[in-house]
Amino acid sequence: MTSISGVGTTTTGTGSSAGSGLSSTNSPGSGLLSSAGIGSGLDVNAIITALVNAKQAGPSQQISNQTTQLQAQEAGLTALGSALNSLQTTLGKLGSSLTFNSYTATLGDSMLGTTSTLPNAQPGTYNLTVNHLATAQKRASTAYASGSAVGAGTLTVSVGNQSMNLNVSATDSISTIATAINQSSGNPGVQATIVNGTNGAQLLLTSTKTGVANAFSVSAGSGSSAGLSALATTLNTAGSNEASDASLSIDGIAVTSASNAVSGALNGVTLNLSATGSTTLTVSQDTSGASGAVSDFVNAYNSYISTVGTLSSYDPTSKQGGVLLGDTTLMSVQRQVNSMLSSSVAGNSIGSLAALGITRNADGTLSSDSGKLSSALQSNPGAVQDLFAGTNGYATRLNSMLDGFTSSNGILATRTASIQNQLSNLSQESTALTARMNVYATQLRQQYTALDTLMSSLNNTSSYLTSSLQAMLNSNSSNK
Repeated sequence: MTSISGVGTTTTGTGSSAGSGLSSTNSPGSGLLSSAGIGSGLDVNAIITALVNAKQAGPSQQISNQTTQLQAQEAGLTALGSALNSLQTTLGKLGSSLTFNSYTATLGDSMLGTTSTLPNAQPGTYNLTVNHLATAQKRASTAYASGSAVGAGTLTVSVGNQSMNLNVSATDSISTIATAINQSSGNPGVQATIVNGTNGAQLLLTSTKTGVANAFSVSAGSGSSAGLSALATTLNTAGSNEASDASLSIDGIAVTSASNAVSGALNGVTLNLSATGSTTLTVSQDTSGASGAVSDFVNAYNSYISTVGTLSSYDPTSKQGGVLLGDTTLMSVQRQVNSMLSSSVAGNSIGSLAALGITRNADGTLSSDSGKLSSALQSNPGAVQDLFAGTNGYATRLNSMLDGFTSSNGILATRTASIQNQLSNLSQESTALTARMNVYATQLRQQYTALDTLMSSLNNTSSYLTSSLQAMLNSNSSNK
């Protein structure tokens, strides 16, 4: 705790200077003090320090002990909260239906493309034939000399029911037209490129999306020049790179798609086609996510058990206990968690964690039988999902219960706020104690200064009388 300031001593000669404010004079026989203690010969500063420390020691130690205890409790509650938050993080995943509704789709011939799945996929095996891929429309103009003008007018480019109209000036070239197409805010889905070939520069238009529905058309407005009209006619004439839809079949059922990312043909499965051919498509449940979620839960629970063990421990040799030994909040958490995990889930065909292969060890930790869990996920994934994520599932109920402890207005936050308030009050008490001890030290200094002055005066009087008597004796001896 803070020690009293201003009561240390600096010894000089036979006295000690404490800055009493008294000053000495040079008048003979006065013997006035320059600092406390000189007149009495006492070490006044040492006496004051001892008295103040003795009075301060008890209250100061009490404040220190209470502060240390509260800080230890706060650290313990923080550690408990961290362990519970980590456990809740895993419960969030266990309590999500997406964790258990995960599927994977594979193609026998990976050269035909890749796949992705959604939770509404259904397991099965299908024969897939890709006849041809979806393509984007491409058309090129005739060749132009670099920088040559095309002709004035209005050029209209349309995709479906969307169109953009470009005003072309008499000096514009196909390069400036390409720039205008690409920069137009009304571009319906066409990219323009200039290809400098052996015969000159050509304007190449490409649909930004594949499929017949995304094909473009080009026209020149009435009143346009012959040159611009000729450009529009060329770009609107079908060539060898016309738009087409992807064509495929699934178990003999014909399917078309404007995109090579074929979705909707098979529930929950998207086919990203990249080549033609035939192969087998297999859709199966992916249990790795659920297995990983259970493993994460077991690990987080075991970490929680380790934290609780440390916080509530007792060493009979050192007679030292954990910072939350006997704490009501900790015991409440333990009791509720144990009770919930030891119970069963009514109406569930698996019923308990033990039946799923999750068992409790002698030290309170959990172990998981991966084989038993995998078998349950393969044979009855719905029951496993309900065991954790159902209305009465372990993850659902445990997460709700822990919220009462870990939420922003939960028990742990409330207790921590109370401890912090107590620590603030103890800090104020320490400051007030220091102030009182400084006042006490000042009072003692005043008292000892007055005593010192009185003793100095008595010493001076004694010295004067002694000198006077000695002078009288000396005078009488001389007269004889």
